[in-house]
Amino acid sequence: MRQITFACQPSFEKFARASRREQFLNTMEAVVPWAELEALIEPYYPKAGKGRQPVGLRTMLRVYFLQHWFNLSDPGAEDALYESPVLRGFAGVDLGRAAAPDETTIVNFRHLLEAHDLCGKIFDAVNLYLDRKGIRISTGTIVDATIIAALSSTKNSKKERDLQMHQIKKGNQYYFGAKAHIGVDSKEGIVHSVCTPAASVHDNHMLPDLLHGEEKKVWGDSGYQGCTRRSKNRPHHAALAA
Repeated sequence: MRQITFACQPSFEKFARASRREQFLNTMEAVVPWAELEALIEPYYPKAGKGRQPVGLRTMLRVYFLQHWFNLSDPGAEDALYESPVLRGFAGVDLGRAAAPDETTIVNFRHLLEAHDLCGKIFDAVNLYLDRKGIRISTGTIVDATIIAALSSTKNSKKERDLQMHQIKKGNQYYFGAKAHIGVDSKEGIVHSVCTPAASVHDNHMLPDLLHGEEKKVWGDSGYQGCTRRSKNRPHHAALAA
């Protein structure tokens, strides 16, 4: 049995209590079918050899979900793992044994999922599992987007500039990377759809891919306005509320 070092153990403050974030993660640990998702990814995941050992699949999968739940960019996820004992505990990162996954490792894991079309399969598996547990996702959808920043020197497997990443200006600052568009059930707070186009793709083009078709209402910011005609292609038309 693996022993936990002092770097991963909780402190013993007299008045400590579980934060809302910790309570949420405890719930997700219990309801997400982790073993099923790991089995889905495992055939494509790098195997340990004589060289540099890959970070455990269990950890990388949880980091991937943490990014979506808390809108963390790749460098933001790396920093968060060093800053938050709660996130480290959830992801199984023990700083007494090894460093947290770095930005490049996190990027490479997402690219692996994308290369094998696993992103949609992961969320389909989660939603099917929740449906079996009686957690229905059918009331309304909240849509939002966050920029996933990457280094401008980021290359794909062919050592070429990644064509799926582009530059975008937000406010007075330029970013290079992709953008994560997320559809969240308005009642249960469960993520049911994720799309990751280039950062330059406008939000309103992604709305149809974020809806499951049974919404009665959709909430989104001004970036998603003007999409009602496109969303009529869905089985059930939902009005977009700002």
